[in-house]
Amino acid sequence: MHIEFDLSALHEIRWYQYAVRFLFGGLITAMAGVIAKEFGPVVGGLFLAFPAIFPASATLIEKHEKERKQEHGLNGTVRAAEVVSTDAAGAAIGSLGLVVFAVVVWRLIPNHSTGWALGAATFAWLAVSALLWDLRKRM
Repeated sequence: MHIEFDLSALHEIRWYQYAVRFLFGGLITAMAGVIAKEFGPVVGGLFLAFPAIFPASATLIEKHEKERKQEHGLNGTVRAAEVVSTDAAGAAIGSLGLVVFAVVVWRLIPNHSTGWALGAATFAWLAVSALLWDLRKRM
């Protein structure tokens, strides 16, 4: 599957679909805050790492892909599953990159400035995520 950046796709999304993503992400974040208050920041941080927007995005992506295929008289179920699975792979790879980000910050922040540690962690996240995405494509 070829991944591309297409700004015209932004016109296909309706305002309420953005609202659903925003609400779902906000609810997950609020729940993580309640959990952090009750059980402490370490446990709350684990829940904050939940990909809050992914479930809403996955269902919207599936719907859009099916609609595109149906416009041409085709059943878009298989294509929708392929596109959603690619999105899920990207979310998983991005999550692994965030683990690297967290480890780099954790190790660097005691001995370096916050700005430097965050910069190095951001670079590490980007490098690991891009490397894993490239490896996934080759497999």
